[in-house]
Amino acid sequence: MSTTTPLLELKSVTKSFSSGLFRRTETLAVRGVSLRLERAETLGIVGESGSGKSTLGRLALRLLPVTSGEVLVDGRAIHDLSESELRPLRRRMQIVFQDPYASLNPYHSVKRIVAEPLVVHGVAKNDRAAEPRVRELLAQVGLGADTLERFPSAFSGGQRQRIAIARAIALEPELLVLDEPTSALDVSIQAQVVALLEELQRARGLSYLFISHDLALVEHMAARIAVMYLGRIVEVGPRDAVALHPKHPYTRALLAAVPEINQEKRRLRVLLPGEIPSASNAPSGCAFHPRCDRAQLGVCDAQEPPLAGDAHAVRCFFPLASTDPS
Repeated sequence: MSTTTPLLELKSVTKSFSSGLFRRTETLAVRGVSLRLERAETLGIVGESGSGKSTLGRLALRLLPVTSGEVLVDGRAIHDLSESELRPLRRRMQIVFQDPYASLNPYHSVKRIVAEPLVVHGVAKNDRAAEPRVRELLAQVGLGADTLERFPSAFSGGQRQRIAIARAIALEPELLVLDEPTSALDVSIQAQVVALLEELQRARGLSYLFISHDLALVEHMAARIAVMYLGRIVEVGPRDAVALHPKHPYTRALLAAVPEINQEKRRLRVLLPGEIPSASNAPSGCAFHPRCDRAQLGVCDAQEPPLAGDAHAVRCFFPLASTDPS
């Protein structure tokens, strides 16, 4: 592990939500997550819907308050800062959402959408003053100046996501949380957006927290991968270690779902029964044990395994050996 101060660090971060009028129900969406994101690094967060990965991304940016734990940027705790104290840090941390249409105000022109963060943070006095910078940003994401006065409904999904990315980089941030940024796009458009994100990272030295359910995409983008299941990190490590030598049965199942074009390299299919449980009614012990082919009653259902290991860590009492099929 690096001895330098990471750009972003989460320490035992937990988030619970309360629901119900007469009988309060506590739902633990994120449970004791600790992660580091280094400068100019891409850390992939992967898991099924309901795993807590999008909530984790919002906690990292203080878009949601943590229930417990710490969020640090450059070693400085931000989880308990006031909004006025947090405001200067907002320029350094931005997010690109999954749905590029829902994230853009349909009543605002492209110029106003991209100029908004510049005006809000006092970089430009108004939309007109911000226009030269908006033109530069649009050019950087592959859009022409003819888009300035048009509205989001006039664009394709891929073009809308480019507009959202232009807005996200307007303040020269160091960190982008990319929350399923390509899942709402066609496959061919996905490749274009991924290529754009890679080019922006090379040019600007950006750090990415890349959230996706698509492990193949995470393999392509990330230097390190963290696998989430029901609010917990169940495996984390360098991309090649996790992708080629998974230790957790859940990671193995996710990898098995990735199609292989080359018949000789096709991964062994591992059927994953059932669906991810509700976070409000999590199984006892290891949350994955009801779906796991390696679970042993009296052990896996009785207590939760710790996340054990250094560079490549796993939360499992009976982890896969490197010789097991993956």
